[in-house]
Amino acid sequence: MTAPFRFPRFFVTNPSPCPYLPGRNERKVFTELSGENATELNDALGRIGFRRSQNVAYRPSCADCSACVSVRVAAAEFRPNATQRKLLRKNEDLVVTACKPWSTEEQFALLQRYLSARHPGGGMTEMDEMDFADMVEQTPVDSHVIEYREPDEDGRPGRLVGACLTDRQGDGLSMIYSFFDTELEHRKGLGNFIIMEHILSAARAGLPYVYLGYWVEGSARMQYKIRYRPLEKLTRAGWTRFDPQERVTAIHNGVSRDEPPLRGELARVFRK
Repeated sequence: MTAPFRFPRFFVTNPSPCPYLPGRNERKVFTELSGENATELNDALGRIGFRRSQNVAYRPSCADCSACVSVRVAAAEFRPNATQRKLLRKNEDLVVTACKPWSTEEQFALLQRYLSARHPGGGMTEMDEMDFADMVEQTPVDSHVIEYREPDEDGRPGRLVGACLTDRQGDGLSMIYSFFDTELEHRKGLGNFIIMEHILSAARAGLPYVYLGYWVEGSARMQYKIRYRPLEKLTRAGWTRFDPQERVTAIHNGVSRDEPPLRGELARVFRK
């Protein structure tokens, strides 16, 4: 018998300082996504905890740490609570569009403002327009940039207030990277709104999951990912649900004064 595609070759990065937990080092295992079977490979790797960055799939492979845990929301079972419903109503006027993965100056300017406000001094702040174009456009899979705009007033597109680079996988949507305007007082919680839009749209499209990347226990800025339920985490035994008490404890332990309060639809899911 002949395999449908060549088994990928995996590589390991050298240890480097962990961006989430001070005093620790991170290491990643990765492989290239290329050829006519890139989509199938990305789907398979996504189910075992890999993430995509351009044409590379990677996952943590740290020698003495397992704090990074892949998490996903079971979209069909998600029910927004009262605070989340209020956030959805507050932003229901936004115009949501799934755009082809082509970078724009407007998107890059929004990203720069977001990084300056939320991640000053982080590695991504050094990105230039070419780096951003590579991030968006170098994709071998079904990717879109989901734009969130305020309503237009004279027939022209309204102001861009949020965006998310998103992959459509066989079993759901994978949120690669989202960014938004942090200075709009009347739209607090845009990041949470973008996540809920993805969850509700996946459910309408019959897609089981929304992949949120890695939850890092002990990192306050990652705790927002466990505020959506039902939430599943990838363990040695496979994907398992967060125990309700475990989830409450994790949220309590990760409370940060810098974390925006939880309040909480893509206009359409990707079309071929």
